[in-house]
Amino acid sequence: MDILYKIFIEPFVFMGEAPDLLIQTLWEGLVSGILYALIALGFVLIFKASGVFNFAQGIMVVFSALILVGLYEQGVPALLALLLTGGAMLILALTVERVVLRPLVNQPDIILFMATFGLTYFLIGFGELIFGGSPKEMITSELYLPQGTTEVEMLGGFVRFQHLDIAATVIASIMIGLLAVFFSKTRIGRALRAVADSHKAALSVGISLNQIWVIVWFAAGIVALVAGIMWGARAGVSFSLQIIALKALPVLILGGFTSIPGAIIGGLIIGIGEKLGEFYWGPLVGGGIETWLAYVIALLFLLYRPQGLFGEKIIERI
Repeated sequence: MDILYKIFIEPFVFMGEAPDLLIQTLWEGLVSGILYALIALGFVLIFKASGVFNFAQGIMVVFSALILVGLYEQGVPALLALLLTGGAMLILALTVERVVLRPLVNQPDIILFMATFGLTYFLIGFGELIFGGSPKEMITSELYLPQGTTEVEMLGGFVRFQHLDIAATVIASIMIGLLAVFFSKTRIGRALRAVADSHKAALSVGISLNQIWVIVWFAAGIVALVAGIMWGARAGVSFSLQIIALKALPVLILGGFTSIPGAIIGGLIIGIGEKLGEFYWGPLVGGGIETWLAYVIALLFLLYRPQGLFGEKIIERI
């Protein structure tokens, strides 16, 4: 009975006794969740256009951040370095479409997936060759990202809000909103949905797969750049960031691989859930819940709702 009390009763009692700590935990989970959703959005865009899970999205987050910091270290002004990094993401999108996607049109999905797997290790090797393997500091002040902390008295205690977290939340939310509107209301967005439904049908009405793929990979690259800046500002720029980026996989499983709202909701569930789990239940198991809770939640969804919260349930006839 004592262990049941500690698992099911004690954490909720503690939440009631220290509501300020609960709000602090929820805020930190909200920030992480929105940044997870931003990364997941890059996966969603490419999956909607090609039906393939882009394993390289994680290293694209790292690679774009490394380009930005590397250009600044070579004496390029920060804002110009930001524009040049966006140009590098466009070059990457054009290269991937020409070298990887175009020769593999109408090939099985597993072949395209393995191609993105190979792209991942190419970018890792190329990035280490050009930038080295040592961690780097994100140029937050040069990009006018705010520093410092504000403490707000709330519910008998003080809740701390990092200015960088506030900026990251606002910027990521704006990015998600703009992309959601762009791909749901514009002509390109409608073309993207047509390509996602059927490549052959899209070609028959004059939609260029090559152009759509370049646009989508470029959009995913810009998403990766913003995510790389935000995560790099919080945790430094290193190749270990791709592990954080792969936390988007449970987010996609929860929300559905083709749903932008699903990426947002899934990110919030994972972000808030792992922070609550680590703070309130972590001491019972010696900590570390934050590293594996997201994957346990994803496993439960795969068992009972494999299409996710907003994904389409596909019924195949035998």
